Amino acid sequence: MQKGHVQGAAATSTCTVLYDPQGVIESGIPLDRAPFEALATAVLTSADSGLPAGDCQQIALALTGHARAVVTDLHHRARLLPADDPRRTPAEAVLDAAERHLSAPLQGTAHCVRGRAGLVRALYEQLDRLKGTSPGSVTPESAPPPAPETGADTGPEAPVGQPARD
Repeated sequence: MQKGHVQGAAATSTCTVLYDPQGVIESGIPLDRAPFEALATAVLTSADSGLPAGDCQQIALALTGHARAVVTDLHHRARLLPADDPRRTPAEAVLDAAERHLSAPLQGTAHCVRGRAGLVRALYEQLDRLKGTSPGSVTPESAPPPAPETGADTGPEAPVGQPARD
């Protein structure tokens, strides 16, 4: 952490500049998911593409910024998975596609807005598949128990992630 001094006309104030190249601080901040999911849904379900170019530009900028934040979160969660985890390959594929999509120039068109809305939706779908993947959550002790063998009498079934009740 570095500290700097900013001098104004009348007073001196101190600010703190955070250097966080691994995104550790950012990864702890929850995403404001609901408004962006609602925006993406509205864009994708709207049959009318008659929005003014300025509105399309602003919506595309908002969706792009949020998509970048979701990419960062998804990247951190995917990185925590073991190399042989079956969720890792699809997560990396979605991340690669997102990077290609986000590297394309932003256009103020309805087509661009729909593309960014679809990207946000796909990123959240993949993020949901990795739900619960956080530092310390991917350990041998927290891994789900192996599935019972076929044909074995295992008693009443419990919902996924919950132990069976006796």
